[in-house]
Amino acid sequence: MPYYISPRFIDKLAVHITKNFLDLPRVRVPLILGIHGRKGEGKTFQCQLVFEKMGIEPVTISGGELESKDAGDPARLLRLRYREASEKIKVQGRMCALFINDLDAGAGRFDGGTQYTVNTQLVNATLMNIADNPTNVQLPGSYDETPLHRIPIIVTGNDFSTLYAPLIRDGRMEKFYWEPNRADRIGIVGGIFKTDELSSGDIESLVDEFSNQAIDFFSALRSRIYDQQIRDFIHEVGMEKISRRIVNSTEKVPDFAQPNFSLSHLREYGKIMVGEQQRIRELRLVEEYNKSRLFGVSQTNQPENFVPNSNYSSPKLTIPNQLTENQINYTIQNSNLSLEVREQIQKILQDGLNIGMEYADKRRYKTGSWKSSGKIENEGEQEVINAVENCLVEHQNDYVRLIGIDSLLKRRVVEKIIHRPKI
Repeated sequence: MPYYISPRFIDKLAVHITKNFLDLPRVRVPLILGIHGRKGEGKTFQCQLVFEKMGIEPVTISGGELESKDAGDPARLLRLRYREASEKIKVQGRMCALFINDLDAGAGRFDGGTQYTVNTQLVNATLMNIADNPTNVQLPGSYDETPLHRIPIIVTGNDFSTLYAPLIRDGRMEKFYWEPNRADRIGIVGGIFKTDELSSGDIESLVDEFSNQAIDFFSALRSRIYDQQIRDFIHEVGMEKISRRIVNSTEKVPDFAQPNFSLSHLREYGKIMVGEQQRIRELRLVEEYNKSRLFGVSQTNQPENFVPNSNYSSPKLTIPNQLTENQINYTIQNSNLSLEVREQIQKILQDGLNIGMEYADKRRYKTGSWKSSGKIENEGEQEVINAVENCLVEHQNDYVRLIGIDSLLKRRVVEKIIHRPKI
């Protein structure tokens, strides 16, 4: 199946690989190309398509291989695979590259809870050493004076800010932020549905309908359409016999007819998948479990009929310290805030919740990486309004959201975006 390759992507990758195989006078070429971007946008798959088009068979390392119970093993693996790629050039007589997938997952440090092990240090140090001395990469305990062929290194990841800063400096790593534009998305999605008789107009409508979704969403959507046929096949064979029917069976697995790939059908399944994503974002069960463990809050104390979502409606709480009777009626006046924001603040204050603010630039908004601007002390109605207004003024070019925090349960109850930057 002919898949789409973004012109920007193939240009960046082809130039970097070719440049590393040329002897350019007085030009220092970075050995590493770092391709980063948000999850599910096809970084790895686009790399594989480019390798195939250029006739390159890369030597691959997964980010999961960059940790071991034995100190030094991942660093030795890096050197071994690099030398293996150099040897392939001699044997095959064509270009080769070292491809490290999800480098930040194996060598990055995401927060204070991430262990920074000896292996993490050695992996960073080894990559820096290879980038500085690409023709002299030795295995521990041995030394070979024969210069190696220079091997370009391609790494992918989501957030390279988690890596050791000297590794990603410009002299060692060239950075390429991959965010497919609308034309790229239409081309890639068109390749996914190439054999499904969707018109170019249908492809454009589908991309625009789910414009906030990553590329892997559309691949998963196509797979989802086949579920009904698989379900019918299971019921036809029988749940108890399906294993013997498929595995080590002399009978041929039936050919499934092409399902209904109409635009309306795809939209229907797409909305179901979006709803499943939204449910995960709303529930935040890990936060609930962890905070209950840390603060000793019993699950029986959780209010009944509480379903967290972005359109929060105040439940009738029976927990002590919650204002259920004789609530203060807040009336926000003399404010530059919109009516919708004022009403949201009123509702949070009337429910006895603490207020916090978070912001994110356009890039971090897409990855869900919000930064806190601090909790607002509910000293008074006007102080809260002033704090919200100041936050909006400071972050006019960012996304800003309002947070309602239940101080008793130590958890968020409200998350509402109150400002979006002009695009």
